[in-house]
Amino acid sequence: MAVKIRLRRMGYKRNPIYRIVVADSRSPRDGRCIDEIGTYNPNTDPSEFKVDEEAAKKWLAAGAQPTETVGKIFKLAGIEK
Repeated sequence: MAVKIRLRRMGYKRNPIYRIVVADSRSPRDGRCIDEIGTYNPNTDPSEFKVDEEAAKKWLAAGAQPTETVGKIFKLAGIEK
């Protein structure tokens, strides 16, 4: 099973808020997830994000692949593989 760390869209029309989740790569974008490890709000200036560093490092060590956007958020948070 390929596991990805990606964003799940929440919020309402024209006001997205995202959750950073760990999910099977075959599941839909807003479908079932394995674990929630943070949030991302692009509506504020500057953008806000909260990441559970311990959980993120655990999943990266287990082989989960972050998407491009999540990789940038991790880089800003100081989380390296």
